[in-house]
Amino acid sequence: MMKTNRLVLLRHGESEFNLENKFCGWHDAPLTENGEREACMVATPAIRQSQLDFDVVYTSVLDRSKKTADLILSNMNRAYVPVKADWRLCERHYGNLTGFKKREIANIYGEDQVQAWRRGYDDVPPAIDVENRYYYTIRNNPIFDDVPAGQFPLTESLGMCVDRVEPVWKEIKQEVLNGTRVLICVHGTVTRALVKHIECISKEAIQKVNIPNCIPRVYEFNMKTGDLLGGAINLGDPEYIKKKTAQVAAIGD
Repeated sequence: MMKTNRLVLLRHGESEFNLENKFCGWHDAPLTENGEREACMVATPAIRQSQLDFDVVYTSVLDRSKKTADLILSNMNRAYVPVKADWRLCERHYGNLTGFKKREIANIYGEDQVQAWRRGYDDVPPAIDVENRYYYTIRNNPIFDDVPAGQFPLTESLGMCVDRVEPVWKEIKQEVLNGTRVLICVHGTVTRALVKHIECISKEAIQKVNIPNCIPRVYEFNMKTGDLLGGAINLGDPEYIKKKTAQVAAIGD
């Protein structure tokens, strides 16, 4: 009989910059009260109703990722489950767009350019410079002390983010194939990068993928061959997921 194991992929709850519709990237924006509610009242019930459990959780080193994971584990009565925070799972660095409202940038550069920076595969935003109010906040944040010299980004495209997460994804997949029950709780673009690796979809197709906050995305693998069985299953109310996905895709106000 074929042995299988499931993996759960999740974008963190709403952050302060999500609420303000700003480019966030490597800025360590906390969750909003609604983001905490999403973790407790959207993600956790969906996970529990599907009878999923975890042996380990992977997050980035950013607070919004770790806090979401902590809230989910606490509400599942699984606070003892180890959490591995890895800088390679940090959100894509939005360069000099960091801290600006998306609509503000669209009014300057045009909607097509902003959507290219947001959704394009190889489109790289302008590098963050010392005049950006978040430059030193990010560069001097001790949570990034483990980032090797020469690998601290000043900006990234989606494709660069896909390359950055590939090594850690290979490590996680091996754990899944060994039978470890894994939750990955990360960020919007990192989730898309992982979706590209997991589903082996094209550069063109991943540009159309939008990931709402706190919607568990479940994958099942053949533990012997490593093959993905079927497609992703999003847990939760379909209408709610559709609404939130559309909000993510839009530039907004």
